[in-house]
Amino acid sequence: MKKILIIGIVASGKTTLAKQLSQTISIPWYELDCVVYHQTPEGRIKRTADEQLVVIEEINRNETWIFEGTDRDSYQCLYEMADTIIFLDPPLWRRRVRIFTRFLKQKLGIEACHYHPDLKMLYMMYVWTRDFERDRERFEAKLHSYQSKMIKLSHNNNLQELLKR
Repeated sequence: MKKILIIGIVASGKTTLAKQLSQTISIPWYELDCVVYHQTPEGRIKRTADEQLVVIEEINRNETWIFEGTDRDSYQCLYEMADTIIFLDPPLWRRRVRIFTRFLKQKLGIEACHYHPDLKMLYMMYVWTRDFERDRERFEAKLHSYQSKMIKLSHNNNLQELLKR
């Protein structure tokens, strides 16, 4: 595992796994939200799809990386670039609880985030989750073509188990 794409819907555990893997196997990780949205002194600015691709190609020049994020049309190239794709798919009820728990932690200043954690964002996370579930069949069909390099995790698996694969 040298180029790892961790993919999943909101609150599936992508960032947590990326951090753990990065520390364990000494590979730098990148949040795809930070590729899509560039932080400027004026705030977060959304990059165009072409600008996102430039950032991804620059990172891909490195021999190793971990990208983590949700599925977006603008960075489909990562499925081909990755030698390992990890699809995190915990049960829906667990993701719903995590969304609300994360929101509370962010509002209380316990957990940092790159966006403004307001009620609109909380609502949108539930909308994105609902939309993902409605379109799950299409997403899983797309993943099927990458089956030879894909690992699907449905609950908190032991990191050591993952590294043995």
